[in-house]
Amino acid sequence: MNEPILHVTNLRRSYEQGGHTIHVLRGVNLSVAPGEIVALLGPSGSGKSTMLQAIGLLEGGFEGSIRIAGEEAAKLDNDGRTRVRRDRLGFVYQFHHLLPDFSAQENVVLPLMIHGATRAEADERSRLLLGTLGLSHRLDHRPSKLSGGEQQRVAVARALANRPALVLADEPTGNLDEATADIVLVEFLRLVREEGTAAVIATHNERLAARMDRVVRLHEGVLG
Repeated sequence: MNEPILHVTNLRRSYEQGGHTIHVLRGVNLSVAPGEIVALLGPSGSGKSTMLQAIGLLEGGFEGSIRIAGEEAAKLDNDGRTRVRRDRLGFVYQFHHLLPDFSAQENVVLPLMIHGATRAEADERSRLLLGTLGLSHRLDHRPSKLSGGEQQRVAVARALANRPALVLADEPTGNLDEATADIVLVEFLRLVREEGTAAVIATHNERLAARMDRVVRLHEGVLG
């Protein structure tokens, strides 16, 4: 049996606010198999973003174990966490966070070159990904010249550029209208499956979650 790409054990996160302790995560356990796409469901404020920040090694203050591609990542120092994020993880957010002064292709090329690809390799990989997402005719356009759906497709391509073992997506279509959200999500899931990447996708949309391989629900700080 293949080792999980992600294995989270007893993940906890609390905040102190106004003299009170707020328990956001109360012992989360989750395993994700290679190539599996998991929907993380829960209402706003349920802790979905907090959980993804922990798994993505974006914020400290957590307790528990986070194993990514077989490596215990929760206790790594800053350099180690940066290495795991760079080599193992891809991120898609509700807002695309594209670099405004770079073209669509350049936004995908940049992480490839940071990862060590040559410019020729980065150009080829970025053209392939953006073409698969229907943006071959928009490679040279800056984000301000792209629609919301097109911008989010570029963000998807950027997240998958370095062939991560795991993609984390936090409400990736939450800023789009319903019709555009459907189109972008279908393309996102298709590309993730073609790339053989695992994914955890946070959403509050039951209909979109049903398109994924498995649904887990975050309620009162635990998964059910």
